Amino acid sequence: MKMDQKTYSLTDPGSFGKIALILGIIGLAGCAAGYFVDPGRFFHSYLTAFSFWTTLGLGALFFLMLHHLTGATWSIVIRRIPESLMSVLPYMALFFIPIIFGMKELYHWSHPEIVAGDHLLQGKASYLNARFFIIRAVAFFVVWFFLSRILYKNSINQDSGSDGNLTDKLRKISAPGMILFAFTVTYAAFDWLMSMDAHWYSTIFGVYIFAGGLVSALAFFSITVISLQKNKVLETEITSEHYHDLGKLTFAFMIFWAYVAFSQYFLIWYANIPEETIWFDHRYQGGWKYATLLIVFGYFVMPFIILISRGAKRNLTLMRIMAFWLLFMHWLDLYWIIMPNHEHYRAMISWIDIAAMMGVGGIYLWLFWRKFSSNPIVPVGDARLGNSVNTISN
Repeated sequence: MKMDQKTYSLTDPGSFGKIALILGIIGLAGCAAGYFVDPGRFFHSYLTAFSFWTTLGLGALFFLMLHHLTGATWSIVIRRIPESLMSVLPYMALFFIPIIFGMKELYHWSHPEIVAGDHLLQGKASYLNARFFIIRAVAFFVVWFFLSRILYKNSINQDSGSDGNLTDKLRKISAPGMILFAFTVTYAAFDWLMSMDAHWYSTIFGVYIFAGGLVSALAFFSITVISLQKNKVLETEITSEHYHDLGKLTFAFMIFWAYVAFSQYFLIWYANIPEETIWFDHRYQGGWKYATLLIVFGYFVMPFIILISRGAKRNLTLMRIMAFWLLFMHWLDLYWIIMPNHEHYRAMISWIDIAAMMGVGGIYLWLFWRKFSSNPIVPVGDARLGNSVNTISN
């Protein structure tokens, strides 16, 4: 991997994109085999992989809009990473197609005979029906396409034009974009994940999914930056100050995720309403009990203890390990949400789970790398880039 120091363009993008594409093709082939071997397992595994990579892109989209709204300086030098990551979101509409075909396997409310015998589902039928489900999904992707496209396009245009007007324009787009983001992410979480058990409900479930996606996106930024510097790219532009800021944000939103997760659990436990508690009780049966405990200690307790110190956030080896760990915990969290609807007592990873993650993830990373390596890897047209490089963390 080589970079032109004057233009900040990758003259040699390396083999990462090719490797990701190959793994993606192999994974998709494995998905096809998994569909014929065990369709029920396949669709649940596929939904897990789809949710993981989609929430990763959504976390990047939120971070980028937050960056523009706050006028942050420190994050300018790493801005191309979230821009490239969120620009893959529109392609996820294609990956959503198998979920439409798997609705009968994933969602009980999609069976007319089940709805006919269930009074609660009958009351929700005006919202939970196949046609409206697909219409809402199309609306979500249209909003995400619009936001990601216009933010990415204006950022690239900034590289060759004047900075002032485009900086203001990006901020003005991000303001209403945040509102659209909040609605679409919340309803997508309700539709795609919470409605798998349509008898259960939580008003903060959308925030819970959003928080996990943002933590995973911040972890991905750290991994990408560290990997670039190991290949002698942006060696002097990104310093320990930037890692410290990334570490602080990761730490803060990990606590936010834990706060939302605990709030959701505590309120349901305290109210002790059977329609609500059954969802958590289901995930404390059989092998899922150990997955539940691993999420509690692995997603919050252990990272909290490790990342609380200032030195840990500036230790690149430790940050990289913890970033990979948090990505794994985000996947496990989604797996814990989705898979008990298929495997009621047995919590065991299948080769179909791995194939789905490879298939969706390999193509996602290939598209990300194509976007990232096709333009300057830092926003060279941003007048504040020099200040960003010389930032000092508090």
